Amino acid sequence: MTQLEMARQGQISDFMREAAAAENIDPEILRQRIAAGTAVICRNVKHNNGRPLAVGEGLRTKTNANIGTSQDDTSIDKELEKAKVAAAAGADALMDLSTGGPIDEIRQAIIAETDLCIGSVPLYQAACDAVLTQGKPIVDMTVEDIFAGVKKHLDDGVDFITVHCGVTRESVERMDREGRLMEVVSRGGSFTIEWMTHNNAENPLYEYFDRLLELVRPYDAVLSLGDGFRPGCLADASDRAQIQELILLGELTQRAQEAGIQVMIEGPGHVPLNQIEANIKLQKRLCHGAPFYVLGPLVTDIAPGYDHITAAIGGTLAAAAGADFLCYVTPSEHLRLPTIEDVHEGVMAARIAAHAADIVKGIPGAMEKDNAMAISRKKLDWEGQFAVAIDPEKARRLRAESGVDEAHGACTMCGALCAYKVMNERNEKKAI
Repeated sequence: MTQLEMARQGQISDFMREAAAAENIDPEILRQRIAAGTAVICRNVKHNNGRPLAVGEGLRTKTNANIGTSQDDTSIDKELEKAKVAAAAGADALMDLSTGGPIDEIRQAIIAETDLCIGSVPLYQAACDAVLTQGKPIVDMTVEDIFAGVKKHLDDGVDFITVHCGVTRESVERMDREGRLMEVVSRGGSFTIEWMTHNNAENPLYEYFDRLLELVRPYDAVLSLGDGFRPGCLADASDRAQIQELILLGELTQRAQEAGIQVMIEGPGHVPLNQIEANIKLQKRLCHGAPFYVLGPLVTDIAPGYDHITAAIGGTLAAAAGADFLCYVTPSEHLRLPTIEDVHEGVMAARIAAHAADIVKGIPGAMEKDNAMAISRKKLDWEGQFAVAIDPEKARRLRAESGVDEAHGACTMCGALCAYKVMNERNEKKAI
C-alpha cells in the first residue's frame, strides 16, 4: 500500500510520523494533506538510508540542489563533494542530473553518500544508454529503453523522478503555431520532442502513462511531472505551450492520484515578477493543489554570473504565493557546470528565498530565528548572531576579516557611532 492510499484510509505511516516530527506538526494534519494530494512524502522504499521529506501545503518551503556530471566533466569525486557541500549548506534534496561518465555508478554513490531526498530524470539515463552504450542516436531509443531507464533509477532508490509527460504532439503544435523566442530549453523536453518528430509518434510517457504508474507503484516514489515547456526567457513566459502542458499535467495528476501515486508539479523557469503569482495560482487551480516545484523563477535574463540572485528574487515571490519547493540556481547557471563554491552559494540563495517566503506564509517557527538575531544584534552579541545566521561560517569569517577588537563590540561600519551602542548606553542611563 502506498503512502497516498494509507493516508486516504486514515492510516499514519512511520514515514508520515517522521516527516511530521521534522516539520513540528501533528502527524494527523500531514496525513490529511497527503490524502488530499496537497502534500507528498518523498521516500522510495528502496532508499534504505533516506529520510522521508514532506513537501506541500502548510509545510516549510524546501530547497533542492542540482548536481551531476556532464560529458565534459565526469569526476565522481567532485560530484560527491558537491553533495556533501549542498547537504552541509542545508539543502533538503539533491537531483542527480549526470549525463557523463559512469552515470549508474555516480547515481549510486550519491545516494549512498547522503540521507537527503534524491531526485533524477530517468530520460537522461535512457538517452545516455542509447548514445554511449548502444551507439545509436537518441531518436532511435525504443519505448522499452525509456521505461528501462525509469526502472533503473527506481531500483537504485531515487525518491522522486522527473518525467516530461506533458510534452505531447498537441503541446508541440501549440508552441509551433504561436512561435517562441527560445522554443524549448528543457533538456528532457527537447529529447522528447526530437524523438516524437523523428518517429512521428506520441510521447511514450504520455501514451503509456498507466504503464508508468504501474512501474512506480511498488517503489512508492513521487512522480514529479516535468515542465518541458518551461520558459527559457521572459518573452516566452505564460504562453500557450506552457499553459497547455500545465492543463495536461493537471489531468495526469488526477489519474496518478486515483492510482495511489503521489504527484508534484514542476514549473518555470524565466518569468517576469508581475506574472509569478498568477503562474502559481494557475498551477494550484489546474493541478488540484498538488505541490509545486519551481526552478527560480528567474526574473531577468541579463544576469549571467548572478542568476542565483535573480532566482532568489523570483523564488521568494513564488514561494510566498504558494510554491512548495525551490530548485536552486547557481551563479554559473547558463555558463558552466557549477563548482563546489557555486553549489554552496546556490543553496544559500535558495534557502534565503524559502525562509523569507515562509515568514509570509506564517509557517510555525519561521520568525523565531529572526527575532533571536534581532535580540543578539541589539546586545552586540556576535556569537549569538553567528548561532542563528543562515551561513554562520561566512558571517564569522567576514567579522574576523574586519580586524576589529572584540572588546570594541561594534562592527567597522559605524564603530563608536554604532546605533546599538548609543541606544544601549541610553537605556543603561535610564535604568539608573
